[in-house]
Amino acid sequence: MRASDRAYSRLREEIVDGALQPGTVLGEVEQSARLGISRTPLREALARLVADGLAETSRGRGLVVTAVSLAEAPRMFDLRIALETLAARRAAERIADPEDGPAPRTRFAHLADRFEEAIAPLSSGTDPSGYYALTVELDAALDAACGNAYLAESLRGLRLHLGRLRRLARNSPGRLADSAREHAAISRAVAAGDPDLAAATATVHLRHALAHLQGADHPASPPSTQESAS
Repeated sequence: MRASDRAYSRLREEIVDGALQPGTVLGEVEQSARLGISRTPLREALARLVADGLAETSRGRGLVVTAVSLAEAPRMFDLRIALETLAARRAAERIADPEDGPAPRTRFAHLADRFEEAIAPLSSGTDPSGYYALTVELDAALDAACGNAYLAESLRGLRLHLGRLRRLARNSPGRLADSAREHAAISRAVAAGDPDLAAATATVHLRHALAHLQGADHPASPPSTQESAS
């Protein structure tokens, strides 16, 4: 991996995880020394952060980490619901008519098992780090299975900002357990090759996630012939 790629990956992770707070100045001298790279590859990394919307130029301060607010959640979720449900639908369609053999179906079934195994620990208040890593695996599986590189790339960019929003919300053991159930339902629907159910379960999960970010009760689920995400 190139020095600029390493620097970009680390800075991006630190911004999304909250280690670099909004408003933090990303000075070239300080960051190049901290990351152990020269200023040329650092500039490349910083330019990519700007392109991602994770950094911006602030008058009189230089480059800083962009602000993030829960007020942005509804607009982000408008886009996320459209893209994520389409990805789940396309993944289920391709699994129903497989070109890559049984491996993708097996992958999603295994993910569903692991999400279901996570429900009880999450309910009891266990550290959710492993669960969040599992959701990243599901995202990657959907990106690979949907068969649309443009769709997958759009989702990857959006998830950076949604990851930052998640850090602003208080973890709730009950909500985390429900979220694991919802992710298991999405995984099962995709593994079953059921596009309508995959889209419906993804929609249910995303609406519940938005409601949690907004501090609201769960909204009514959309009607479906097979409601399995609750």
